[in-house]
Amino acid sequence: MRLRIEFFDLMRIATFNVNGIKARLPRLIEWLDEKKPDVVLLQEIKSSDDTFPQSAVRDAGYGAIWHGQKGFNGVAVLARGADPVERLRGLPNDPDDAHSRYLEAEVDGLIVAAIYLPNGNPQPGPKFDYKLSWFERLNTRAALLLAQERPVVLAGDYNVVPTDADIWSPSGLAGDALVQPESRAAFRRLAAQGWTDALKSCHPTARMWTFWDYQMNAWPRDAGFRIDHLMLSPETADRLVDAGVDRDYRGREKASDHAPTWIALR
Repeated sequence: MRLRIEFFDLMRIATFNVNGIKARLPRLIEWLDEKKPDVVLLQEIKSSDDTFPQSAVRDAGYGAIWHGQKGFNGVAVLARGADPVERLRGLPNDPDDAHSRYLEAEVDGLIVAAIYLPNGNPQPGPKFDYKLSWFERLNTRAALLLAQERPVVLAGDYNVVPTDADIWSPSGLAGDALVQPESRAAFRRLAAQGWTDALKSCHPTARMWTFWDYQMNAWPRDAGFRIDHLMLSPETADRLVDAGVDRDYRGREKASDHAPTWIALR
């Protein structure tokens, strides 16, 4: 007999590159109110620590921690009706790295990390080198987390299109850092540790985008690609029920160029 799992039995975790939390705050609060995810990993908040809109987020029913940077980058962890417990702020092994791109927390026994991987353009060059070295530091941290044999979700904007099936036109982005062999190889090394790509696991043949550029009429043409990923440890993957993209939010007024991407866990 198949067990029926109701919505209220599930834990919903989402990643969302908001592309400026102050500029997109109405859209973020709207999405939180309508979808009510339990845990949210935000990227590109583009806010200093002092200007993060904590009161608005708390009024929406969410506790939050954040790792800000004025005008650039920045990540945050939100939890519905709870306060996330911070575990790690920034990736180790580069004391000179001033970018706010990694924030690790624990919520109700689940370890989560909000990730904003460097874009890497133009490539080749120092920005691409930084992208690859940052990814190796992430992979090192991921291996340590995996060894703990606990439920973990590494979620965010990875700025990597894993395969040609994850983009509307591979030839149109051929020179971009997001699709270079080195970027894809680093992503494969992460997966090879034992992490499950949740969206691909639930929809192995579907063409599902998470990002549509503001330029070239990309959204109306559905000219997007998949760069927002939720990577699950085996202990989390065993609880995976569904994954998806709230793509309609990309079409709303003054929306982010990313759509929220989510998983549902038992």
